[in-house]
Amino acid sequence: MASAVSAAPTATTTAAARPPGYYVRQRLWQNRPAVAGLAFIALCTLVALLGYWVLPDNSPNANHGFVQIQKEGPGLRVRFLRLPLPNSVLAEPAADNNIFHIWLHGREVQAEEMPIAAYRRVDGATVAVRPWTPEGAAPAPWQQVAMHTPIKQLFDTQTHYRTYALGTDKAGRDELSRLLLGTRISLGIGLVAVLISLVLGMAVGAVAGYFGGWVDSLLLGVMTVVWSIPGIMLVIAISLALDSKGVWVSFVAVGLTMWVDVARVVRGQMLSLRSATFVEAGRVLGLPTARLIARHLLPNMRGPLIVLATSNFASAILLEAGLSFLGLGVQPPAPSWGLMVKEGYDLLGTQAGLWLTLLPGTAISLLVLSFNLLGNGLRDAYDPKTPVAV
Repeated sequence: MASAVSAAPTATTTAAARPPGYYVRQRLWQNRPAVAGLAFIALCTLVALLGYWVLPDNSPNANHGFVQIQKEGPGLRVRFLRLPLPNSVLAEPAADNNIFHIWLHGREVQAEEMPIAAYRRVDGATVAVRPWTPEGAAPAPWQQVAMHTPIKQLFDTQTHYRTYALGTDKAGRDELSRLLLGTRISLGIGLVAVLISLVLGMAVGAVAGYFGGWVDSLLLGVMTVVWSIPGIMLVIAISLALDSKGVWVSFVAVGLTMWVDVARVVRGQMLSLRSATFVEAGRVLGLPTARLIARHLLPNMRGPLIVLATSNFASAILLEAGLSFLGLGVQPPAPSWGLMVKEGYDLLGTQAGLWLTLLPGTAISLLVLSFNLLGNGLRDAYDPKTPVAV
């Protein structure tokens, strides 16, 4: 009997000793839509990290296209004849075979390829090929191609089949490869934008909220002015100031348009916390203001900032897609999802226009939806009133 009585306080003490983060995780894991969003984000992150290593077309920007097979539907399977390139055109072997170089930049094309429908031998150094034509089109005339490899080895070493699971775009490029590589740009621009907005927003909001007075009024006025300027106009101004419209300019420009949200949240939290007892104790102990803000005040805002970061992540992806659609963001031939939507939109009315618009549009929608679901789940997880399943 005594042992049963003594066991109860032990269990109560163990449960009470659990840190707040335990309950946050429990609330998050019991939110199935948030977990589904997190799983999709993790999958996209894995694809973005692997990059060119997992692409069917690992040429730079997945830009290896063929005019003969442009705007073909999903499931296309084509046979290619591979012809060696002159040595002057080939990339440096040492750089091209480096796995980190391939991961970052892709692999340069090492051979000229021709889609073929049929072939036949002419003599020991020449082969006749019939170029590939779309289904229903008239067959192309035969062409003679001089080979450097003996004919008996030709179709063991210099021909191969390639399947385009999601079809090809208007330049004959693999749509699946460009969609997968587009995750790197979308997640990259979201990450950079969120980091810039967090650093700048926390700095401005913390200073405004902690010191108050004329400093708060001045910084609040700056926030209000920046808030009133459309994000697209800011991106255009930043691009003109830097005289560039490259990928990294888009990353920085989107980040500089989103810091006001963070600054306003941090300022509001700082105004409510600066008169707290632990802050007064820190001042009495002589802690430097910078340490008091960075080590004691900002960590108390971790929950709202994480929720806001996920929301800003989704907003950054949408903003980048919109800018690329308008031609103000990532420039061709980079596989931005917004740019791919624009290319498909230009083909609407044709058979290929529907899926070339639908595929990148669906990718954008799913990724943005995942971040919004995760943000809603985190908001509920950090709310102490949300029940926890035992």
